[in-house]
Amino acid sequence: MLTCDTYHMPTGLTEALTLWSEAPAGSRLVSGATDILPWAREGRAGDVHLPAMIDVTRVPEMSGYRVEGGRVRLGANTVYQDFLSKDDLRRFLPCMPYCAIWFADDQIREVATLAGNLVNASPVADGTPPVAALNGEVELTRLADGKLARRLVPVGDFILGPGKTDLAEDEIVTAVILDDATGYGGSFQKVGQRRSLVISVACCAALVKTDASGTKFEDLRLALGGVGPRPIRLTEVEEALRGAEISHGAIAKAADLAASKVASRSRKEYRRDVVVGFVRAAIEEALGNQPGAPVEIRGAGETADV
Repeated sequence: MLTCDTYHMPTGLTEALTLWSEAPAGSRLVSGATDILPWAREGRAGDVHLPAMIDVTRVPEMSGYRVEGGRVRLGANTVYQDFLSKDDLRRFLPCMPYCAIWFADDQIREVATLAGNLVNASPVADGTPPVAALNGEVELTRLADGKLARRLVPVGDFILGPGKTDLAEDEIVTAVILDDATGYGGSFQKVGQRRSLVISVACCAALVKTDASGTKFEDLRLALGGVGPRPIRLTEVEEALRGAEISHGAIAKAADLAASKVASRSRKEYRRDVVVGFVRAAIEEALGNQPGAPVEIRGAGETADV
């Protein structure tokens, strides 16, 4: 059971930050609360009593989204269901719908936030590879002499390790800022130990854009989760395929290169085998999902120099 002495619901960012900076030690900040509630039930943390909980779901500055200068600013209260139900977000962030459909179930997606998924900093968090592939930054805000002070931290620097982030005690995550990837095809691959409400053993996000002829990779973004303590951006694989002819052979070589990035989590050899398969599948699915004319992948018997 989860209980608290005081439950706050601020209606503005300054109010929320003031409450958070003055909250007693051990207090918790929540939005969807989809991580804290399972943690606090019997069998995980047992009964948990907190001095205060601060619910930021009514803070308007943390809601909504906008596009500026080729970047999409998602308020920290953006939930996973938005990536499925809002057509413009599906267009701007084409790997996020495929991630969202894998994320928990319909009810949880309506309240679980992308920002909360990042703050939780699980090595198997679904949201971290797509954010890494989209050059994501986390916006952190605090009060300094009564004024709002913000800083942006790349997601790869924000997540320090399992359950650890660069979030200071007086800061709140107020937004996640991503590249506008309109025109790319997207994909998200995930494998776990069960079919329903699956928790990742490993996962992969892909974004692909071809040249005008549809025969070469113009750009490619790939990121892995669940194979190390933090999300891994596969920059070497991206560089190897950028400008290459689109073929099953080129994709297979890139997938083999990706397997070398599997780090220190358990069952390393299994994860390497999995990574080879779903990096290949992610690239091919992203090619198939690219807007416009269908992309033809050269036959499995052909190869390309990468």
